[in-house]
Amino acid sequence: QLVESGGGVVQPGGSLRLSCSASGFTVEYWSVSWFRQAPGKEREGVSCISPGSKTTDYADAVKGRFTISRDNAKRTAHLYMTNLKVEDTGVYYCALVDGLCSLDQYQADHWGRGTQVTVSS
Repeated sequence: QLVESGGGVVQPGGSLRLSCSASGFTVEYWSVSWFRQAPGKEREGVSCISPGSKTTDYADAVKGRFTISRDNAKRTAHLYMTNLKVEDTGVYYCALVDGLCSLDQYQADHWGRGTQVTVSS
C-alpha cells in the first residue's frame, strides 16, 4: 500500500513537501515516481528516483523547483516543491516502478490514491 500526504492549498511562490509511505513492499528494490493530474488533463510524470537514490529525473516543467528524495529504512519518499505555480495544481500520486527510474505512467506497477495540491492566490 502506498499513501501520499502533505498536499494542501498554497499561494503561488509557496512550498509544499509531499510524502509517500509504503507498506507491504521491499521498497529498496523499486524506483519511486511521482505523477500528477490536473483537471481535464492527462496524468504526467513529475519526478522519479532509483532504488539507491543514484539516479533522479524531473519533468522539464519542475526542474530546479522540485526535489525528490527517499529513505528506504523508513519506507518513505518525499517530493519537496518550491516556487509553486498555479499550473502545478493537481492530484499528486506516488508509484513504484519495477526497474529504472521512469516518468512513464505505464511503467508504474503500484499506485497510491493521491494527494491534492492547489496553488492559488
